[in-house]
Amino acid sequence: MEKRHTAIITGSTSGIGLGIAKALARSDMNIVLNGLAKDDDAAKAVAEVQKLTKGKVVFNGADMTKPKEIADLVQSTEKEFGAVDVLVNNAGIQHVSKIEEFPIEKWDAIIAINLTSAFHTIRAALPGMKKRGFGRIINIASAHGLVASPYKSAYVAAKHGILGLTKTVALETAEDGITINAICPGYVETPLVEGQIADTARERGMTEDEVKENVILKAQPTKEFVSVEEVADIALFLTTPSARSITGTSISVDGGWTAQ
Repeated sequence: MEKRHTAIITGSTSGIGLGIAKALARSDMNIVLNGLAKDDDAAKAVAEVQKLTKGKVVFNGADMTKPKEIADLVQSTEKEFGAVDVLVNNAGIQHVSKIEEFPIEKWDAIIAINLTSAFHTIRAALPGMKKRGFGRIINIASAHGLVASPYKSAYVAAKHGILGLTKTVALETAEDGITINAICPGYVETPLVEGQIADTARERGMTEDEVKENVILKAQPTKEFVSVEEVADIALFLTTPSARSITGTSISVDGGWTAQ
């Protein structure tokens, strides 16, 4: 009987992370959810995902700004399930502000959660993956990993950094049976984007509907939001044998945004 794979998905109690957790669960993996959710919300997410897999689903509330907690997340998963086969770095936050007014603590938090946490998870998971000769690492970047937008200095810097980290790790692990790739979604209707719409409306003196039409969807030639399921299905594909030669790359799912 083939061993059941185990996946950690950071920031996975809502939005893209939860969608990816559900997609991976459908392939009967063990799933470790993560986030700063309240107990009730975490339990709800675990129950939703557990319905989809024959594996086991657990929640770990590791704070992605704390390296020790991140290391413990990986170690506890290896202890309970024997391995971390799939690692999805999805945790992310956003803040919209002119750079001269950008709060220093917001910059530090965005870089810590959106970029540095991925370094820590990868650093902790790679020894086990190398020992077993298998690993699939998926970094959720953004169209903002490839292009910039005003008022998002920290987010854009972090997502560009994620792509550099992805390429570097791919070169270091190319002969170890490990792949690492980044998915670069355009605008997806998630709690993070909903908050961004409100922040952008305030920053630019616009209504939220004007932001959606003239800022958000203006960037995407399809004039449609990307769905969570579209991103999740690509993540699932990257864990399959068919994707074994795909490593060190970024996959855009952005309705043509970065084609312009």
